[in-house]
Amino acid sequence: MNKLVYVAALTLIGMPVVTAEPVRADIDAVRVWNGFALDAVRTARATDADAARLYAMVNVAIYDAVNGLAGGRTHALVPGPGPRGGNPQAAAASAAHAVLVRLVPPHTADYDTRLATDLARLHGGVTSGAEWGREVGESVVTARTGDGSTPVESQPAGTGPGVFRAAWSGTQYRNVRPFAVADPARYIPGPPPALTSLPYAAAYAEVAVLGNAALPDAELLATYQYWSLPAGSDQPPGEWLRIGLTVAADRHLPLAEQARLTALLSMSLADTTVATVGTKYAYRHWRPTTAIREGDTDGNPVTVPDPAWSARAGSVGGTPEYVSGHSSYSGAGAAVLAGFFCRDAIPFSHVTDSAPGGAARSYRSFTAAAAETGRSRVYGGQHFEFSNQAGLSVGRAVADEVLATELLRRSGPTHFGACPR
Repeated sequence: MNKLVYVAALTLIGMPVVTAEPVRADIDAVRVWNGFALDAVRTARATDADAARLYAMVNVAIYDAVNGLAGGRTHALVPGPGPRGGNPQAAAASAAHAVLVRLVPPHTADYDTRLATDLARLHGGVTSGAEWGREVGESVVTARTGDGSTPVESQPAGTGPGVFRAAWSGTQYRNVRPFAVADPARYIPGPPPALTSLPYAAAYAEVAVLGNAALPDAELLATYQYWSLPAGSDQPPGEWLRIGLTVAADRHLPLAEQARLTALLSMSLADTTVATVGTKYAYRHWRPTTAIREGDTDGNPVTVPDPAWSARAGSVGGTPEYVSGHSSYSGAGAAVLAGFFCRDAIPFSHVTDSAPGGAARSYRSFTAAAAETGRSRVYGGQHFEFSNQAGLSVGRAVADEVLATELLRRSGPTHFGACPR
């Protein structure tokens, strides 16, 4: 927002409001402005890595803006304190706005209009809160400039048994500066099973059946599609962010707790990207389609080749197979939510961006949803089960570090058992 527009937005606050209803002091800033971020990812057809970075920047800005006014917790990126008496909802909205207008400039007019509307509905400390939020958001963008997310790098196509065949882009994310964890590389797992091993042969046999497009199964296909989340969707990190927003709304979390939840969640998802891309780059493992079509080249007498085999998903997959990114994001998302609420068995219903017919699914727990997400990649013929399990473990490990070290109370007890407080 330019200075004139920003001043005009703040001027609205002092104008008389002619309405039959009272002015609302709650604009649900966390949900509204995350909605803008989700839509920006969809419109730009952003990658999962770029999406996770955007979500983290928006939610770190919101958290630091709110926490800078309330105090009491460690900051994520921008330390406080903010102005005494600043309006926290105004700060949250303005912080998110400041990030989005810089990262998604084509939609600046829409963001300006919404911010002006939001600020006009608030009262008490609005000007100081909004100015503080803008300062925080701009600081987040500045701090993340040069974090390694650009320029785009690629790994060239490979050759030979066990090697992913296509070139793929986005490999610079293996070296991106993390938001919260000390060293994402420590979460890169050991290698996938050797091509000549029985564990590899077992996973090969499983996906050859469950992920085979020539063996129709409506339920397996629907589960794959539900979690497929291709370009043009909010991507897997966006789905876990949306699940968090839904559960937070169901429990009527106050603003400060909403902001803390989405910051913990989005930082974990963003840092999971770094470990996931690092793993894919390091091992460069072939996808099931190539593996099954060339099963006679892997040196394993148990793997039966099928040159005509095609994945239920209809595509080979655009990045190396090990590990499954959908699984790593889901492991992180489920672990943060279970840790934050100090309970995994929280039922919820959800509709993903790629849900067939827009039909909702219900889950008894966060881990149940994560487990289904991971298995969906096997059903689609996109990943082996060992890649699913390794991905889930990567995400859980990243989330565990974030929960243990970030956004904790400055004094007094910071934990209750295993749950961050």
